Amino acid sequence: AQQQRNLDNIVSQHPRISGGKKSKKEVCASSDLEVKNTSPMSEQDSGILDVEDEDEDEEVPGAQDLVDFSPVYRCLHIYSVLGAQETFENYYRKQRRKQARLVLQPPSNMHETLDGYRKYFNQIVGFFVVEDHILHTTQGLVNRAYIDELWEMALSKTIAALRTHSSYCSDPSLVLDLKNLIVLFADTLQGYGFPVNQLFDMLLEIQDQYSETLLKKWSGVFRNILDSDNYSPIPVTNEEAYKKIVGQFPFQDAELEKQPFPKKFPFSEFVPKVYSQIKEFIYACLKFSEDLHLSSTEVDDMIRKSTNLLLTRTLSNCLQNVIKRKNVGLTELVQIIINTTHLEKSCKFLEEFITNITNVLPETVHTTKLYGTTTFKDARHAAEEEIYTNLNQKIDQFLQLADYDWMAMEPGSKASDYLVDLIGFLRSTFAVFTHLPGDVDVHSTMSGKVAQTACMSACKHLSTSLMQLLLEAEVRQLTLGALQQFNLDVEECER
Repeated sequence: AQQQRNLDNIVSQHPRISGGKKSKKEVCASSDLEVKNTSPMSEQDSGILDVEDEDEDEEVPGAQDLVDFSPVYRCLHIYSVLGAQETFENYYRKQRRKQARLVLQPPSNMHETLDGYRKYFNQIVGFFVVEDHILHTTQGLVNRAYIDELWEMALSKTIAALRTHSSYCSDPSLVLDLKNLIVLFADTLQGYGFPVNQLFDMLLEIQDQYSETLLKKWSGVFRNILDSDNYSPIPVTNEEAYKKIVGQFPFQDAELEKQPFPKKFPFSEFVPKVYSQIKEFIYACLKFSEDLHLSSTEVDDMIRKSTNLLLTRTLSNCLQNVIKRKNVGLTELVQIIINTTHLEKSCKFLEEFITNITNVLPETVHTTKLYGTTTFKDARHAAEEEIYTNLNQKIDQFLQLADYDWMAMEPGSKASDYLVDLIGFLRSTFAVFTHLPGDVDVHSTMSGKVAQTACMSACKHLSTSLMQLLLEAEVRQLTLGALQQFNLDVEECER
């Protein structure tokens, strides 16, 4: 089965099975013996006595070469001669049922390593290969009904054990290896005529869990990328560096291409890194669907659903956490707005990427769309809100320095210091928006819009706050001089 599937990477770690020439019957039987020799059962229970290590160069042996079936045949012959064949049949079947139960008992720490699972599968395969051999070499010692009944029991117990143990597993690569082992296990037994559909159905359940372990892993990946970013445009000094970035992220801008080096991309490092990681995730999803006998539409659907979860849940949470961080500054927020705009535009390339992998055209009726764009829109809106809130908090800090003498006889000759400082701060803040890098459409539409809204919200907040200063309950009376000073400040704001 291993040769047919060509899944060499999984089984090659097992020296007993790594010989490329061995047949499936021999592989299965050898595994059974390995376990039988370590199982706590009496010799008479075991219909299997000796095994020799086969030389790699010899002809591929089958079950009968590895297992000595003669004690079984001898007993059968003696009982038949004595006219008590039925007694022996009942005895044999009873003993083998007991053995089947032993074999189907998974070790408690099976989920910890691939070897645990491998050993478990090998002993089950070995058991049924031996029964299959007995079925074909004896008249009626076992029959198809008995084997089918045993297989039914084995299937339900195996599936229950796999459900329990695989749910403990948090490492996606181990889940992937387990999937490959289960496929190999199913294909081997299918080769002996056992129905294995339920195993493939169960693999679809394990797939959901694989998807969850991937999302957990990528959550950490995205967090690291966002934490280590410097939130400033990527500078490039030569053609090679420029091409490297364009190779990682689909970005075209005729204006930027014409500019001489050194120049800057509008986005920061996290854009190409996040984009590459989304593609890595898609590849990881694809790995699970191999060999599951799924149609390309099913594979496509599975990948898109998982990628949607990655974007709308995992990446979205990571972006929101960065935006809501205490120490995030205005320039960083503006950079996040630019970055998410570029990532949003790249979603159509991700759609194409999935289409190229699965060969299912997006026009197909059942195709799930990627909702990535909403993730980036939401992040952008959150960053914009954070900018407006930030600005208003800064304005409040300056206003706390306002120290009006409401009983002043004469107004000052100029606007209050706190207000001059505040306006200076707002000027430099809005300069951040106008010095945004790169491509014209982003420059004019997005940052322009954000800057305008921020300016409106700042002016509105400032005027409301000034009005409150004037109407505060503690201010019982004011002089004309104080009002004139206040008026100077309002005029300075207007200007």
